[in-house]
Amino acid sequence: MDRPSAVAQLRAALGRFAAEHGLDGHWCVALSGGPDSLALTAVAAALRPTTAVIVDHRLQAGSHTVAAAARDQALALGCVAAQVVPVEVGVDGGPEAAARAARYAALEQARDGAPVLLGHTLDDQAETVLMGLGRGSGARSIAGMVPYDAPWCRPLLGVRRSVTHAACAELALTPWRDPHNDDPRFTRVRLRAEVLPLLDEVLHGGVAEALARTAAALREDTDALDAIAADVPVETELPVATLTGLPAAVRRRVIRRWLLDGGAAGLSDGQIRSVDALVSAWRGQGGVAVPSAATRSRLFAGRRGEVLTLYREPVAD
Repeated sequence: MDRPSAVAQLRAALGRFAAEHGLDGHWCVALSGGPDSLALTAVAAALRPTTAVIVDHRLQAGSHTVAAAARDQALALGCVAAQVVPVEVGVDGGPEAAARAARYAALEQARDGAPVLLGHTLDDQAETVLMGLGRGSGARSIAGMVPYDAPWCRPLLGVRRSVTHAACAELALTPWRDPHNDDPRFTRVRLRAEVLPLLDEVLHGGVAEALARTAAALREDTDALDAIAADVPVETELPVATLTGLPAAVRRRVIRRWLLDGGAAGLSDGQIRSVDALVSAWRGQGGVAVPSAATRSRLFAGRRGEVLTLYREPVAD
């Protein structure tokens, strides 16, 4: 039996995704002009009314020209609308994280209530899992990207990058080749160009698929543990007795939720474990600094008697 064409594979993947998650009516697609998002835009526009949103990060010379070309391609593919959104990219978290934050903020503002299709593929998922492994950030990080986290939709997480490239060729589309995708200064580029090919060679292939399966399995486990932890009530002051009888994996999830509710942000696995030690390895130690969005004070988690508390200390001028 002949294998379906690349376009047919993408159309089937998107159709299954829309049916599974009850997506109907108008949707948006995040279009960079690259092969993954361009192929997704072509398929999406053929299925239902689609608006393309092109975020111009303005990090490269001539980016406005690239964005305008992507807008024209979107309209030629049948999108009902296409808009270019210029953004200012900050510096927090490094260049990749800052660009991502600016991009998602722009998409959130431009989507006008519609779900947003993102062109992440199975290869992107494998790279994300490897990055999570390298950071040692725990199961949540290794679980990779979530297929559906409204309004963000990733219908191609089960599709190899080679399929989106082949779909562009079938449709005679000329995608933009982002020079950043070949720049070894970026961790993801080196994973793509060096690490994954080496792992495929050593392990005799199938590494990207195996990493994606691992992410899916971990995500199921993580979701189940999160659901158990969500049933544990938390207050401003968290009684130690509430935590001591819980399995460690559930206890740390309760602590994470308590910290986030109290104003923490960008928590690492190590920071959560340090706060957890106030319960599991209590020896009278002092408070644990945790990150927050505040700039004039620092947030701490501490133990006072038989409760965990959050408190702030001013930042010295």
